[in-house]
Amino acid sequence: MGCGCSKFKFSVCCLRSGHDGPMVETHSIENEEKSEVGDLPTFDEYTIDQLKNATSGFAVENIVSEHGEKAPNVVYKGKLESQMRIAVKRFNRSAWPDARQFLEEARAVGQLRNHRLVNLLGCCCDGDERLLVAEYMPNDTLAKHLFHWEAQPMKWVMRLRVALHLAQALEYCTSKGRALYHDLNAYRVVFDDDGNPRLSCFGLMKNSRDGKSYSTNLAFTPPEYLRTGRVTPESVMYSFGTLLLDLLSGKHIPPSHALDLIRDRNIQMLTDSCLEGQFSNDEGTELVRLASRCLQYEPRERPNPKSLVAALIPLQKDVEVPSHVLMGIAHGEALPLTPLGEACLRMDLTAIHEILEKIGYKDDEGAATEMQETLNSKKKGDVAFRHKDLRAAIECYTQFIDVGTMVSPTVFARRSLCFLMSDMPQEALNDAAQAQVITPIWHIAFYLQAAALFVLGRENEAQVALKEGSVLENKRHAAS
Repeated sequence: MGCGCSKFKFSVCCLRSGHDGPMVETHSIENEEKSEVGDLPTFDEYTIDQLKNATSGFAVENIVSEHGEKAPNVVYKGKLESQMRIAVKRFNRSAWPDARQFLEEARAVGQLRNHRLVNLLGCCCDGDERLLVAEYMPNDTLAKHLFHWEAQPMKWVMRLRVALHLAQALEYCTSKGRALYHDLNAYRVVFDDDGNPRLSCFGLMKNSRDGKSYSTNLAFTPPEYLRTGRVTPESVMYSFGTLLLDLLSGKHIPPSHALDLIRDRNIQMLTDSCLEGQFSNDEGTELVRLASRCLQYEPRERPNPKSLVAALIPLQKDVEVPSHVLMGIAHGEALPLTPLGEACLRMDLTAIHEILEKIGYKDDEGAATEMQETLNSKKKGDVAFRHKDLRAAIECYTQFIDVGTMVSPTVFARRSLCFLMSDMPQEALNDAAQAQVITPIWHIAFYLQAAALFVLGRENEAQVALKEGSVLENKRHAAS
């Protein structure tokens, strides 16, 4: 096992045995957590304008998919008017020519609700636009944590947890009649706010015209798919086997090569050297056995999700330790707030006013190109803002916004604060959100949303906005 794998004794009889490992009752695990997620909104259909607003016009800064804007189908992070964070997958325009098929598929997948899935919240089918809306997962993909880690390699205990959670996700989908999953790989597994792994709902959609059921190298493709071009439940199990290899090795090893190593009992070449001393011979043997069974050439010899769950549950350790601790992910720790962040947290509107007045318009672009008449309304608004003549400031800024051709995030921010100081928090929230649409990574827009949300009594959403503003401001200071 890398540094120390010579101690690993692999039992070939385990590989050849047809049993599914220790059969244990799974009901206790299922009872610990509700499989259905009750606090999520029901599936909805969005307009393209709603999703443009949510993603700041599909801004490049909001792209979260691995290959950026070069990918045929791009995923953006965004935020609905309700302040719920979302991920929006925008398909290539030729991907789904049949609008009815797209809507039927999206609605079917959107009925699924499970804590092991990234749940599908809605879709958009507008002209030739095809988009999916899902929960936002902020803590990167399994591929990033396994293959391109920065702070620490993933611990063995966490790798076993990932395997179990994914098997449970597939078991749930199978129980709901959605046993097919397209292109199951480490990029389809993402981590939520608590550091728990979730299976992306996007792979549950049937194949679109331009897509492939397997986008990875042919070396990782189920052998029967190469013959028939069809995905079956057994094909999904083969892909699950490749994921188990990823978890064992910390690398993307072709299954044929891995199986050769297993047959030759050359396990030290297969397992990640970073895992030295973290697991027993029996644990390693069992995971290798499971991977081998998933990778059987004959589809009927592969296990089903239920038997995978039964085999993986007894391997779990440190179940009381939260995933974010195992992953080394900051969770709930308050970032040191700047004066603006602290003012928003305290709802100290006078302090916010002083800071915005001091900052001025240095974050705006193109102000000098505006017509003189509308610039005059802005100047009058600025004078009124400075003297806290709130009604006059709102009127002048409104004239500038309604008549002018230039969009100014600072004007929206200033009018937002005027609304807030006039006991109009909903209007303040709308303006702060509009400032974010114009400049997606402007920390002040998030801070003002937080202040408005605090006044509206939406504490949890306010804390999220405050954290986002703080992260953006810290990044800004680090880059300057």
